[in-house]
Amino acid sequence: MPAAAATWDPHQYLRHADHRSRPFVDLLARVPALPATGRPPRIADLGCGPGNVTRLLAERWPTAHITGFDNSPEMLARAERLAGPTAGGGRLDFAPADATRWTPARATYDLILSNATLQWVPGHPGSFPAWTDALVPGGTFAFQVPGNFDAPSHVLMRELAASPRWRDRLGEALRHADAVLTPGEYLERLADLDCEVDAWETTYQHLLPGDDPVLDWVKGTGLRPVLTALADDPAATESFLAEYRTLLREAYPSTPHGTVFPFRRVFAVARKA
Repeated sequence: MPAAAATWDPHQYLRHADHRSRPFVDLLARVPALPATGRPPRIADLGCGPGNVTRLLAERWPTAHITGFDNSPEMLARAERLAGPTAGGGRLDFAPADATRWTPARATYDLILSNATLQWVPGHPGSFPAWTDALVPGGTFAFQVPGNFDAPSHVLMRELAASPRWRDRLGEALRHADAVLTPGEYLERLADLDCEVDAWETTYQHLLPGDDPVLDWVKGTGLRPVLTALADDPAATESFLAEYRTLLREAYPSTPHGTVFPFRRVFAVARKA
């Protein structure tokens, strides 16, 4: 994501931490054993956010030196609370970096992982050669991205932003439906780099409690560019949210058990030859 595209709120993002963490855990389960190099594993988490899932890497690889990268000062400030030695003798640290420009040194990492970040990076498949080049032989590049840009939550958001009332202020603020590729397209791009690739998609059926939970969810992620663009105008912010809330209530009706929020995600795990 371009550095100035959105201001992030770690507290809002973490309100649905359990649901947001599940795809990371599912991705991690498919990452193969890291190569035996005779040294502690070196791992990069690209787009670490508040670090709540980065620390799970230390449970899988307790001796690893793990660095979480993010371009949000707010997220890094929250993540920094987790930095330091890990229980297994490894280390967890965090550093600023923008995924649109991040190019690590050659053969630096055993694992480069990215969780729900690359959808913010236009043309991110173009970075795959540099990122896989930064893996040691037998290393892994793994990521998951939301694949729900054609879901009502995002379609309605884009349509409202492009409506006559809002298009002058918000017409260019949001990502489009082609922000991510299909699993097959990711597989082809990574296989062309001589990687062994596992690519798939999953649609989670999140059951969310409370009033207007879909709005609460997107306020932590997809709606951030809108909230940033309107941040200097509280009245406009509330007006946009009121319109959007009404649309979401119709698209995602509440049930006696909560609100069902289907969420498609795309995964890829690429092991370097």
